[in-house]
Amino acid sequence: MAKVLDRPTTKPSRQDHEDDLGGRLSEMCERWPDRRVELINGRIVVRELPTGTHNDIVFWILTQLLSTVTERGWKIWNDIKLHLGPQSDRYRPDLTVVPPNPRMWGEDETYGDTTLLVVEVVSSSSINDDHVVKPRNCALAGVPLYLVIDTFEEQIRLLSDPSKTGYSREVIVKFGALLDLPAPWNLTIDTGKLIEE
Repeated sequence: MAKVLDRPTTKPSRQDHEDDLGGRLSEMCERWPDRRVELINGRIVVRELPTGTHNDIVFWILTQLLSTVTERGWKIWNDIKLHLGPQSDRYRPDLTVVPPNPRMWGEDETYGDTTLLVVEVVSSSSINDDHVVKPRNCALAGVPLYLVIDTFEEQIRLLSDPSKTGYSREVIVKFGALLDLPAPWNLTIDTGKLIEE
């Protein structure tokens, strides 16, 4: 004879869900140390290893930024989580530029509003996340500059002036054009190398 179990009289709280999600995220990070594990829009996402083309793009942007970063004493981190708030997503951008002593949440998360630039290189599995989900939440957290390099569309998209309603400024250039990064950068990026590859 089957027995019907009593249904719980209370729904699990939002805090219980968030604590459980945080625990599962930590577990997945331990299980997949060589993969990019992120919390995006309430989903735990495990990304594939970057391709050679992806790494070439990351190297290209590094060469464009390095002299300015070095001159100003900033740092480029290629694998750090963005802290967007206590109950928010956790992203691991392809590159994050931070000041000499960024404000940290633990040892492996930097506050989004303490960054100087966040860079994402779009992969086939991250198109919507990189163009829609992440920019919305990065703006809410005060990430000042969000740069998306999209090889599928052959364009670079720079979002700036974050607010609670998103980024109020967007500049899109095709590969081959120049892109100006605003203050405190005051740097022009030459994307011509991207079409020479």
